[in-house]
Amino acid sequence: EISERIGCSQSAVSRHLSGKSVGRKKCGQKRCTTRRGDRTLRKIVEKDRFQTLGDLRKQWTESGVETSRATVHRRVLLNQKQRQKRLTWATEKQHWTVAQWSKVLFSDESKFCMSFGNQGARVWRK
Repeated sequence: EISERIGCSQSAVSRHLSGKSVGRKKCGQKRCTTRRGDRTLRKIVEKDRFQTLGDLRKQWTESGVETSRATVHRRVLLNQKQRQKRLTWATEKQHWTVAQWSKVLFSDESKFCMSFGNQGARVWRK
């Protein structure tokens, strides 16, 4: 009856009620930086907001944090409020069924340059 009401499988409800879903390994890649490392990056950015991602990554690596350029990009561009919103959204959707996800339209947020005019220096802001 519960599975029909909430729209998920009987086995998922059974696992949840029996406690077997608790303590399972988390999926996805493990976090490659610590909170301390993230604070270090914030300090590096605050010193000079006109640095390129490459420069930021180089300085962060020199401080002892080995990461990819993409990780630097994610850490610099998302503030705490945005991270909290993403976490809330993900937590709300963590028990969605395949049927619910099939109704979601995913889009990338690619930037397309129509002219050569917006190639200026990037400034990292809070």
